Amino acid sequence: MASDDRTGEGAGAESAREALVARLDQVERLLAGGARLGRVSQNFVGGRSRWPVAVAVVVAIGLQLVLPDRFAAGHRAVPAFEMVLLIALVAANPLTDRRRARWLRRAMVVFTAIITGTNAWSAVRLVQQIVEGKQQDALILLTSGAAIWVTNVIVFGLWYWQFDRGGPLSRLAGAQPYPDFSFPQRQNPQEAPAGWEPAFIDYLYLSYTNATAFSPTDVMPFTGRAKFVMMVQSAVSLVTVALVIARAIGLFK
Repeated sequence: MASDDRTGEGAGAESAREALVARLDQVERLLAGGARLGRVSQNFVGGRSRWPVAVAVVVAIGLQLVLPDRFAAGHRAVPAFEMVLLIALVAANPLTDRRRARWLRRAMVVFTAIITGTNAWSAVRLVQQIVEGKQQDALILLTSGAAIWVTNVIVFGLWYWQFDRGGPLSRLAGAQPYPDFSFPQRQNPQEAPAGWEPAFIDYLYLSYTNATAFSPTDVMPFTGRAKFVMMVQSAVSLVTVALVIARAIGLFK
């Protein structure tokens, strides 16, 4: 009987220890989450995450404005509308509440889709005129192709930045542990600062290398959607570069 009591006491003590360990793990996760959220606040309120994005978008809008009318998408008011949306998105603070953060994320996706559609239209018009063999100035053709290509790099950098692990806020808060892209700093944490997270410049570099090498370089896609988007970007970049250069060479002869 005494043996049964001791066994029961031992089992109870073991259960208590397990419960304590579980509770301590929960506290540790909460503290780690608080530290990550602190970094979120510093990055977003301080502007370190948003301003590089804003500068890149301003460059993309400027490149749309310098395109000749025959390559421009619709009315010239489209870039002005994009600029107004950009100012509103930069001015808004996604940390005030969750509903605003979700709304801003959706608005940013729509905003990126508008820029993507505008640049896609310009690329289609460029390819169409090249295929139809219309008389063109070689210098205008090259500069227009370069503007569309650079905008393409910025646009896909925005897409990568937004959907990897649910977006920038989700990444910094550690809400989604499984990444869409594998960065070298993740594979070799001893070579990166503690708590390192990819910033927009990392995704812009990913977009640039994918557009120039037509394949992954140091950053590897993990998920199906990441592979698909990178494949689309490589195809668009390859077609644009090949057709523009080939046509320009023909015009220079």
